[in-house]
Amino acid sequence: MAIAKAERLMNLALCLLGTRRPLSKRELRESIEAYLEASSDDSFNRMFERDKDDLRELGLVIETVENLDGEVGYLARRDSNRLPPITLDAEEAAALGLAAKVWQHARLAGAASGALQKLRAAGLPEDVDPYEAHGALEPRIPVHEAAFEPLMLACRDRRPVAFDYRKATAARPGPRIVEPWALECWRGHWYLAGWDRDRGAERVFRLSRITGKVRTRGGKYTAQVPDVVTVRETVASWAGDIADRSALIRLRSGSGYPLRAKAASVRELGDGWDELEIPYGHGLDAWLVEFGPDVVVLEPAELRADVVDRLRAVAKG
Repeated sequence: MAIAKAERLMNLALCLLGTRRPLSKRELRESIEAYLEASSDDSFNRMFERDKDDLRELGLVIETVENLDGEVGYLARRDSNRLPPITLDAEEAAALGLAAKVWQHARLAGAASGALQKLRAAGLPEDVDPYEAHGALEPRIPVHEAAFEPLMLACRDRRPVAFDYRKATAARPGPRIVEPWALECWRGHWYLAGWDRDRGAERVFRLSRITGKVRTRGGKYTAQVPDVVTVRETVASWAGDIADRSALIRLRSGSGYPLRAKAASVRELGDGWDELEIPYGHGLDAWLVEFGPDVVVLEPAELRADVVDRLRAVAKG
């Protein structure tokens, strides 16, 4: 059985690499003997989807293309599946080994291991073991959100997705259709950057606020994917980490420790309240709303108005 599957995967890979145009499922079934022997269409579909996922897990870049008639086809471009000559020194190899360890308990563990094997074949120094370097370090990136895996696969395959998203200032989640670009972990939380079709703009979504299932959508991307997706910088700016001015707030004593950590100054007011001067950047109003009645904005006036508007929106549901 293992030999039969390996032969089937090899035949599928050769078909996808050898074609100059996308091949439909029907064409692939007619070209590969093992698929012709499938007992039913459902059996073939399950076999094909497993094989396609296995090839991607092995590192083959398979593109999904929809033609003008709406039929979906598949191909693996040779230029996307060819490694250029690579030379790595000991420090670079150690960094790659450390990155692979990060993913050892995540969905990307197999892909990370396979990538290191390819790099060794492409020129990784033989006397360097990337897994042993800095062996005392055991980094982890926690992945608890159910949305992580389908979004990671959608980013890899360039497939639009739909999901329900609950904003910090909203009482209920709302539908979103997004062209996903990249995932990044920042301060213990995972974020997705992509193009929000309904809003016609780039947006960043915190995965813990995605509710329900992530559903893939057909069709191509409508917006150009930037060469560099600055997820971390965007989130930092929304969180007020990139600020060019200050805001003055009242904060209830014994609460709002993230705000206290950012404060340039703290003054006790008495009666259970403190006065804080904090950095004011884009998105600070959304962050302050999360602290509810424990925060009162004193100045500037526009920040106070933005926070009040958001609270009213939450109250209306």
